[in-house]
Amino acid sequence: MVRLARIGTGVALILLGMPMLVLPGPGILTIAAGLAVLSSEFTWARRLLDWMKKKFRGYFAGNAPTEPPDVSLTESDH
Repeated sequence: MVRLARIGTGVALILLGMPMLVLPGPGILTIAAGLAVLSSEFTWARRLLDWMKKKFRGYFAGNAPTEPPDVSLTESDH
């Protein structure tokens, strides 16, 4: 039951953040929050969140990474 609540919350945050990318609102932060919630259940969400963190740190340092994250499913995913 708790796992379903986490997954539902994470998916809801991501879905709410998507329109905020073009509408007023903190879209990227909302999507990152959704990935943070989902990362407790799925390794692909953790990898994507880590990639986002690295990318935004790179922007502030002046060298953003250009390679997309490897979010392929492995046997360790739930």
